[in-house]
Amino acid sequence: MSQPTFKHFETTLLPSGVYEFAFNRPQIYNALSPEVYKEWLDAILWAATDDRVKVFVLTGRGKFYCSGQEIKRPDFSESGDKADRQKRAVTKALVTALIDFPKLLIAAVNGPAYGFAVTSLALCDVVYATPDATFTTPFMKLGFCAEACSSYTFPRIMGNSKANEMLLMGRTMGVEEMIGCGFVSRTITKDKLRERVLQLAEEASKFSLTALKVTKDLVRQNERPLLHRVNEDEMAKLHIRVRTPESIASLNSFVDASEKRRSERKAIKNKL
Repeated sequence: MSQPTFKHFETTLLPSGVYEFAFNRPQIYNALSPEVYKEWLDAILWAATDDRVKVFVLTGRGKFYCSGQEIKRPDFSESGDKADRQKRAVTKALVTALIDFPKLLIAAVNGPAYGFAVTSLALCDVVYATPDATFTTPFMKLGFCAEACSSYTFPRIMGNSKANEMLLMGRTMGVEEMIGCGFVSRTITKDKLRERVLQLAEEASKFSLTALKVTKDLVRQNERPLLHRVNEDEMAKLHIRVRTPESIASLNSFVDASEKRRSERKAIKNKL
């Protein structure tokens, strides 16, 4: 199979077998759209089976790692509802693919991360981050619920109290706190992040891929069935939550505020 190309990601497959997959929408802070989710899913499925790939490195270009889901006005007309169901099916499939990914999956968080970009990090094998990285899951503000298995992975990794501060109270965590609770391995300066992470990935790519797969399976095999059940349950509840009056009101309020800020910025720019 030929190496795929993507519109919203910058990719590099090194001779060593390290595959760098970078969010590349810096003009909108690497926000997630249905097309981005689909490309991410396609890349994970391809890399899982292509023998040229030994290590998958997920990162971002620009100031942000990823600002999370693009927030738009809810549309639950017949066509809007169909599009929403299709988007959630892709998101669910992406989480499934991350759970089952058999190779080393490293995240290099190069700046602020929001929403699904944060929750999906808990399904990576190793997470590095820059000193300015922050981690936010604003689900309660939007009337949503936990996703990407974070209702299970966050308490397991971070402990109940910190996990609930993020998931239930929407508290933004800095990188030092995330290191302290075991979510992030260590920090790497922004100017050295890409170089250092690719170096670490290349060192790991020299190991036996079979040995790596077997060991990763030993680490994760007992919780994979549980993670799949959690993914199923979270997505079913999220499907319901986004259709509630409180969630719709929160989303519309968010869009109203965003449109107002854009209008004010445009007015200031026109005066200059």
